[in-house]
Amino acid sequence: MAAAKILSLLALFILGFMASHVVSRTLNRDMAVKESHEQWMANYGRVYKDAVEKLHRLEIFKANLKLIESFNAADHKFKLGANQFADLTNEEFKAIYNGFKPSSKKLSTASSSSFRYENVSAAPASMDWRTKGAVTPVKDQGQCGCCWAFSAVAAMEGINKLSTGKLISLSEQELVDCDTAGEDQGCNGGLMDDAFEFIIKNKGLTTESNYPYQGTDDSCNSKKSANHAAAITGFEDVPANSEAALLKAVTNQPISVAIDAGGYAFQLYSSGVFTGDCGTDLDHGVTAVGYGTASDGTKYWLVKNSWGSSWGEKGYIRMERDVDAKEGLCGIAMQASYPTA
Repeated sequence: MAAAKILSLLALFILGFMASHVVSRTLNRDMAVKESHEQWMANYGRVYKDAVEKLHRLEIFKANLKLIESFNAADHKFKLGANQFADLTNEEFKAIYNGFKPSSKKLSTASSSSFRYENVSAAPASMDWRTKGAVTPVKDQGQCGCCWAFSAVAAMEGINKLSTGKLISLSEQELVDCDTAGEDQGCNGGLMDDAFEFIIKNKGLTTESNYPYQGTDDSCNSKKSANHAAAITGFEDVPANSEAALLKAVTNQPISVAIDAGGYAFQLYSSGVFTGDCGTDLDHGVTAVGYGTASDGTKYWLVKNSWGSSWGEKGYIRMERDVDAKEGLCGIAMQASYPTA
């Protein structure tokens, strides 16, 4: 009996020790996450309205950190990280930062049958329009769903450089404020073809410095909008659902593309060739500014985003190219277009 009692007490002691150890480890983990959140807040200048909001964001941050650690522990071609979106749920992220509105409408200036690069027969193994001086620094749309404006402007900046020899940073805010008669609705979303249509009718766009970005919907400043710095004569759609056609286009100029960027992997993307799960529910406008092949042989598209330089690879993402789906990864080959000089 005495031996049994001793064993019972020993078992209780061991269980108590283990429970205490688990509690201690949990507390240490929670403290480490809290410290990481404080450092993250300092890095990104994040300030919350009160203690309740801060605690709420801490819990989301904690869940995202767990997701990031679990994902990065597995064998993937890309990594996730605690970027500026790490305190947002995926639902919040999609609602705030994506703003492409797919349209089946064919605009008058775009010719569905005209594709000037159709007969391009030889494409280089890689292309990076940044090295050719045709890409401005990465910009940040902030909490305004006007990705469509940044995509269109980046493509226009590229063709303007190629046709005039001058790289000029053009105004997204002009599109946000002034291109509101059709489907484009500023921070509430739009599409690149409509933006090109507006630019043609307006006879150009002004510079970023003349009409700086505010990240909000404001009334159109017609005086600034009339001060044109660059113009386009038309635009064309890349034949849909063909990465081969998209390659021909990107070989010749930066191209506006629409993608499905709604998943958590896109939200928290940090580096590598993105091969993540995504569909073809197009919700974000970006710009394809090149392509290449990674060291492991994975082919990719080089894509300029508009979420600032702290996201992804200094504001860029490499997305897997030549996938089995005709639409391309995340639908990148579905609704591509480009302005013409």
